[in-house]
Amino acid sequence: MSMFRLRAVTGSRYLRRFLHGGAANRDHVLEQLGICSGEDQVLEVVGKNKAKLTVNHVGCAIGMLWHFQKEKPQMLRTVEFIKSHPEFLTLRVLAENKIELMDDVMLVDMLYNVLRLNVEPSDSLAQQLVSEAWLRLYRFPMPSLSKFAVCLSDQHLQHSPPMGQITDILNQKLSSIDDARILTTLMVSVSSLVSPHLRDKLINKADHLLDTMDPSHYNNPRRMVQFLRNIKYSYRPLLEKCNHILLRNVPHLNAENISIIMGLYQSIQFNNCDFRLAAKQRLMELVDSSADPFSFTKLFVALGPMAGEDTKERLESTALLLAEDFNAHQALAVAETLEEIQCRNLNLIQKIASVVHKNLHVYKPMEIARITQALILLHYQSPELFTKLRNILVQFLLNSVYPYEVTMLTRVLSMLPSPRLDEGVVSRVEAVLPQCNLNDLNTFAMAVAKWVRNDPSYRHSTPSKYVRLLQTLNRCGHERLRKADRLDLVLEELKYMSGEWFEEMLLEETMVTLQRLEDQISWTNVPEMALFLTRTNHLCTPLMDRIASVAMENINKIHYSATYATLLPFAVLNYDPPGVDELFDICIQRVIPHISSFDPHLLVLLAYALAVADCFPEDLVREIFNVNFLAKLDSQLETLPDALNKRIRLRLMELNRAVCLECPESQVPWFHERYCLQLQKKGNGSISPVQQQIHKMLGEVLGGINCARVALLTTYFYTVDFECVLDRHHQAVAYSEQSQLQISEDGKVRWGSDSVGKDRSEVPPGAQRVAVDFLDSKSFCKNSRHMKGEAMMRKRHLEILGYHVVQIPHFEWNSMELSTQDAWKEYLRKKIFTGLP
Repeated sequence: MSMFRLRAVTGSRYLRRFLHGGAANRDHVLEQLGICSGEDQVLEVVGKNKAKLTVNHVGCAIGMLWHFQKEKPQMLRTVEFIKSHPEFLTLRVLAENKIELMDDVMLVDMLYNVLRLNVEPSDSLAQQLVSEAWLRLYRFPMPSLSKFAVCLSDQHLQHSPPMGQITDILNQKLSSIDDARILTTLMVSVSSLVSPHLRDKLINKADHLLDTMDPSHYNNPRRMVQFLRNIKYSYRPLLEKCNHILLRNVPHLNAENISIIMGLYQSIQFNNCDFRLAAKQRLMELVDSSADPFSFTKLFVALGPMAGEDTKERLESTALLLAEDFNAHQALAVAETLEEIQCRNLNLIQKIASVVHKNLHVYKPMEIARITQALILLHYQSPELFTKLRNILVQFLLNSVYPYEVTMLTRVLSMLPSPRLDEGVVSRVEAVLPQCNLNDLNTFAMAVAKWVRNDPSYRHSTPSKYVRLLQTLNRCGHERLRKADRLDLVLEELKYMSGEWFEEMLLEETMVTLQRLEDQISWTNVPEMALFLTRTNHLCTPLMDRIASVAMENINKIHYSATYATLLPFAVLNYDPPGVDELFDICIQRVIPHISSFDPHLLVLLAYALAVADCFPEDLVREIFNVNFLAKLDSQLETLPDALNKRIRLRLMELNRAVCLECPESQVPWFHERYCLQLQKKGNGSISPVQQQIHKMLGEVLGGINCARVALLTTYFYTVDFECVLDRHHQAVAYSEQSQLQISEDGKVRWGSDSVGKDRSEVPPGAQRVAVDFLDSKSFCKNSRHMKGEAMMRKRHLEILGYHVVQIPHFEWNSMELSTQDAWKEYLRKKIFTGLP
């Protein structure tokens, strides 16, 4: 029996390396270790043989201790028992004394294993092992080099000199690496140090190894995705190849692996319908077997945001049963997921908050920020807990030296009610501002704006401490933009920029910087640049001309899915660059061969953007408006966040309407009647004071208030601000009282019998329906009076429906020229009657 156990355990490479040789060379300590079946037996052997332990014995024993641990489920591991055992201390002391005797492989294995057994990086053993490994770095075999890189990452030494040398070795020896595991481990470890040139070399090598590796080794493509996430580079060809392998492995993945992969996909903005659907199915299969706190937490984090209402209720019920058994980090993960799914189960929220309250001492600064944010967004009510959280946040913030940490802590602190801001917080924020990127500066600006509004003295004047902070923010923002010399870095920092401070203080300077760097616009960053211009609603024709030029020259290099982002600003901002027809034609030609590979929701967004630009490719229309595609879209939408789900459904309705109106020959049916009726019921049915003013003026211009209808719903559910009918002599035709909409004093519209445009009365022969629309600032580009694409599309559609369309821009109606009643009436008269047939 002993010999059987010896043979079983010697499968571990820790013993295989030492158990060789004949009877004359028998090593009795190694033989004793070989028959151990658990950690306690290993430690017992160590205790009995302290005086005999060689470097091989120490390496073997520590390796076996970690081997036994990693074979156990997470919740059954006994790392703390081992770490506190006196014989483990013996092993640590012996290991430190014998470092110079270790060969290269043993040295790195020793470091790896002691870190896995929770020996602190500050411990002298770990530090001595790192120092010795650094000296031997250039002679390590590649497996040991990759493992040492992992050890450095575990100790947060990603930017250390040894990691820089590992990056150099990887660059030199890349062509000789044929093991995907070694390559991907190194890629992840050195990701913060790779140059664009090395990045491209690594991606090409990884792409090659994906074709030759065993597809069941799903951790290799997962690490490739992690590398792309780390370097913030969404390289679609490699992502799709990785996704193809991961998709094949979904039936064998557990909830933790699925959660990790979906988290990576989300952070790199890679939405794959097939993977989400397969992952959801697999997670549903795991529900019944995930009954312990560890496995349930992983399942809940992954499945909760994708689940239907019935499954969510079931998951919440299980969470309630397990709540008291969650540890601090499980409670944090559950709380964040509850916030993501907008849970309103007060009992469950209370239970999770209670676990958090008991474990506040365990959390690190970023974790305290995350838990505070989750509880605030869950509308949890506990002045006592939030006071404690605020005090902890302030203490962490005052002690932090990391800009990203100070940014996060400040943002969350600004979400908490506080009558006064600590001077220490202001000083700490001010100290880190010069080190911050644009996105962090924007976060601080939003936090300061909240503090200003909440400060009681704000009613009289803005306190000087806030003025000083805002002045520093402005200066740092402008300096960062003026010193910027790499377009890709600027675009990365601008990715999530929004808000009043950015638009008022930095947007113009940002455009100057982007134009200064426009020679760096290439096929790799065209989509990101296009998305930024779309998001800011800023019409910058030199940049858009450059985007168009680069896209037309390099369309075959741009991934087919990126054509949506590339074309978006031209459609949304209603701008035609030189060769606009060629631009749209070549982008459509790039898409059509890959049309079946698009995620359904992205294809809808692309088709809608094209429709805004008055472009309706037949193949695209045919692909979207068929039963199979719509069924797959429905399935995908069930897995998407609620806000994105609603946005896609709205875009599909608007696309359906556009196709029905502009492409009747396609014979696509209008199937959104019920959806539009539901939207109408949810609307607030109110009009603005300006619209009320226009309605009153229209009554005077047309000869009576009953000559203009308010907020009319047309066929296909456009809401026209005002409608009037002019006969062949251009005289207004009065409406009956039943069809007239009444406006209450608070601006609410009371609907008559003709509220949905179904029972539109026939106009007299030769008469003309006129639609009068007030266009607020959302209908125009931010920096000009250039009308956006959606307002133009709406005008086209109303004209197809038989209207003479009159558009009243806000800047004309509110201008100094129209400052009297007579001027407004004359303006309306000219607008309505000029250009009538």
